[in-house]
Amino acid sequence: MYVIIWELQVKAEHSVEFEKIYGTTGAWADLFRKQNGYLGTELLRDSQGHERYLTIDRWESLGDYELFLSRWKKEYEALDVLCKGLTENETMIGRWETTEQETR
Repeated sequence: MYVIIWELQVKAEHSVEFEKIYGTTGAWADLFRKQNGYLGTELLRDSQGHERYLTIDRWESLGDYELFLSRWKKEYEALDVLCKGLTENETMIGRWETTEQETR
């Protein structure tokens, strides 16, 4: 599994809109779902209420994510521009891969 984690500081007046767009059923997840290999998105809010969030996007593999970026680049960039006004800061925490194949 390939995981991408972002930390976002959201403008307080936009937190409701942000949660709708970045949540499990929001616009970002809808866009990601267009590509095979997308496993889901999780949105976490800082329990201290500081309008700080983490997004965790899961993909089957790095290859699936890269294919998504190449196929849906224009849509990704357009949504990114649309969302810029919602946040004060965005920081990529990192890109992670599982160390072992999960057995099912």
